[in-house]
Amino acid sequence: MASSDNSNIKAFQEGEKVAFTKDANNPGRFVFTMPQPPTFTSVSDERRHLKHRLVAAFRVFAKLGLDEGIAGHLTCRDPEYPGLFWVNPFGKSFSCVRAKDLLLVDHSGNVVRGKSPLNAAAFVIHSKIHAARPDAVAACHSHSLYGKAFSSLAKPLLPITQDACMFYNDHALFPGFNGVVADEAEGERMAEVLAGNKALILQNHGLLTVGGSVDEAAFWFIALDRSCQAQLLAEAAGTPVCISDEVAADSHRTVGSAISGWFNFQPYYERIIQEQPDILSDMDEDDGELVL
Repeated sequence: MASSDNSNIKAFQEGEKVAFTKDANNPGRFVFTMPQPPTFTSVSDERRHLKHRLVAAFRVFAKLGLDEGIAGHLTCRDPEYPGLFWVNPFGKSFSCVRAKDLLLVDHSGNVVRGKSPLNAAAFVIHSKIHAARPDAVAACHSHSLYGKAFSSLAKPLLPITQDACMFYNDHALFPGFNGVVADEAEGERMAEVLAGNKALILQNHGLLTVGGSVDEAAFWFIALDRSCQAQLLAEAAGTPVCISDEVAADSHRTVGSAISGWFNFQPYYERIIQEQPDILSDMDEDDGELVL
């Protein structure tokens, strides 16, 4: 697949590598073949792509109402310098974030690139997550309505829908609430509880997700918040019936896979760049360059 964002959009719209075929080993079943994330021949192209997708994710979160005032932060690891990550400036609306606004931060809290203020909680949480999880290219945390409501119940998500199976045995509960996160030890505990999972329910706080791409991490957050909403509604109406462990585990292998997370974000991305074309127009060649 082509590395440029415009080519990637066009390839997706034309249905490149999107197909399903019969499973030769299981008569009557089908195997879905999904498109793959773009690859890059230069680190500058990859950096430009990551920053572009991060901006798109901020805009999608804002459109879906997943932001809350000054709270929330989305990050992605720099492809050339893994000890650095890009993050939104403190106090800027998700709906207004541009590539040129992003801050580049190290794991000691130093702002390497950018002049805007850094949210201390963003550093404390995300620096520890990225340090503990080399596979986590991106991490998303925000105070979404259903996520924070569900987090007050201090319990994990149940496999009551196909979408909830994305998180079957793949999320953890961070117990207790010790106030606004400003202590590095708290960030380290979050990373420890997250372990190898894709999501964390922070009690009395909200949600956090990680992924091997910005697209994946962003979609997991969207899906987790909506799954929290679905469970809140179901439990308010009665006693939901859980999907069996066997079926939930089998479903997770499909809907909970990294490629599924990435692919599921593409419709959101397609819509947001059509509605907000400045996401593309604000990008230039310099956005991929980095000289330290």
